[in-house]
Amino acid sequence: MQKNKLIFWISTSLIFLFEGVMPALTGHSEMSKQGIMHLGYPEYFITILVVFKVLGALTLILPQTPARLKEWAYAGFTFNIIAAAASNTIVDGLGFGTVFPLIILGVLAMSYYQFHKLT
Repeated sequence: MQKNKLIFWISTSLIFLFEGVMPALTGHSEMSKQGIMHLGYPEYFITILVVFKVLGALTLILPQTPARLKEWAYAGFTFNIIAAAASNTIVDGLGFGTVFPLIILGVLAMSYYQFHKLT
């Protein structure tokens, strides 16, 4: 049980950092704007992504959040990460822009798996 909790909190903390803290701090930087525009999305899409990523990350990290809401956050992150990998692959071809989101998806899957082991 202790090992499961440790794996859950490490993986969930990584998701919190990559999908919550990083977008909140860098979401409106010039590099982020150029990246979104390069993929063909409008600039206002950044604000939508940042708001939902921060809310989803908080949902996953806060222990008192209901399990059903956490399920929605996991689903939202899954769709977002798959869309990021697909967008990068379509625009730039297979490369780091495809692989990195899939690594994050693996971490998210580990968090989700451990979440269900603990509940």
